[in-house]
Amino acid sequence: MQEYQKGTQCLHAGYVPESGEPRNIPIVQSTTFRYGSSEAMGALFDLEAEGYFYTRLQNPTSDRVAAKICALEGGTAAMLTSSGQAANFFAVFNICSAGDHVVASAAIYGGTFNLFAVTMKRMGIDFTFVDPNCSEEELNAAFQPNTKAVFGETIANPALIVLDIEKFSRAAHAHGVPLIVDNTFATPVGCRPFQWGADIVTHSTTKYMDGHANCVGGAIVDSGSFDWTRYPDRYPGLCTPDESYHGVTYTERFGLGGAYITKATVQLMRDFGATPAPMNAYLLNVGLETLHLRMPQHCANALAVAKFVQKHPKIAWVNYPGLEGDKYHDLAQKYMPKGTCGVVTFGVKGGRKAAETFMAGLKLASIATHVADAKTCVLHPASSTHRQLSEAELAAAGVSADLIRLSVGIEDITDILADLEQALDQV
Repeated sequence: MQEYQKGTQCLHAGYVPESGEPRNIPIVQSTTFRYGSSEAMGALFDLEAEGYFYTRLQNPTSDRVAAKICALEGGTAAMLTSSGQAANFFAVFNICSAGDHVVASAAIYGGTFNLFAVTMKRMGIDFTFVDPNCSEEELNAAFQPNTKAVFGETIANPALIVLDIEKFSRAAHAHGVPLIVDNTFATPVGCRPFQWGADIVTHSTTKYMDGHANCVGGAIVDSGSFDWTRYPDRYPGLCTPDESYHGVTYTERFGLGGAYITKATVQLMRDFGATPAPMNAYLLNVGLETLHLRMPQHCANALAVAKFVQKHPKIAWVNYPGLEGDKYHDLAQKYMPKGTCGVVTFGVKGGRKAAETFMAGLKLASIATHVADAKTCVLHPASSTHRQLSEAELAAAGVSADLIRLSVGIEDITDILADLEQALDQV
């Protein structure tokens, strides 16, 4: 397919029907696929032929939606997972094993922090969390001889800290490791991290990509630009024979553009089975078709909310990288000049109790764990998504005890502001 603009890609990338085929991506609701001979199926198991044999690994519906996301990000290969958590786990675990080390920004989603700091630590993988605002010298000092990757979020959830992608990319590449960037909040409509030096991008597609709270999902996209073969001792899983697939070497068989995603699919998806249901992939695609229309509205509404609360006498502070004067406004203008996201964070004067009173008074906005939805929703992260973190970890993640995360939807902005005003009147 020719290189269409993002709005056209949202509708057409990943699937071009032939004459007489379904206009929409078909839902292939089947666990298994029939073949005429054992030899034909054997070729699939040996990775000598393309095709499908079991939906736990791959499914045509999911692959077509993954191809759309790949096109939007400008990558060479992509895969869907059952959740954003699964995507981040696979993205790191695909190149790390017990005894390895990863450098990560401390300002990341609480669930991802716990995945790295607790669960993957039990698997023998250590993480060093760095302040995203650290100097290049401090960042470089975090690397160890066994470091295998660097991880960060384009816009941190919920701290709204904008990652200096080029700074983290320079450090990663200077040490011969890839930069993995979670691009959930910005989406490829707002930012394409590959253009700034990232090597692998992940998404919680549950958020803006789906956009309607229909289904949980995740995605991993490979840029195809990181040369694993330069470091065969560091990445033996990609550069040496895999005996579980009759000695295939992924970089030799699938090239730099396909090795990473192929390995993640045939090894990790095979063994962990964190695959999305075909119906979920279909619903994700429905959301993707309007992503380019929704994101500008989310950003415009969020900016209006940020300006409103900034001037309100009962608000102690506000963070929104699209707001002039925000600490991360310059970085946001550099990486996301057309808009950042629809999430605004702020604190109500009076601390946690005032925050609870405010949230209870909202009528249009829903108190929900979800974020980045077409409908406005609100959350107090310190007592929900980030409640497992200590005070020090909360501070490192940029999450204060009074922080309210408002995910601004695409309702009429007049109604959103009126709801905020009447709720603040009750504080």
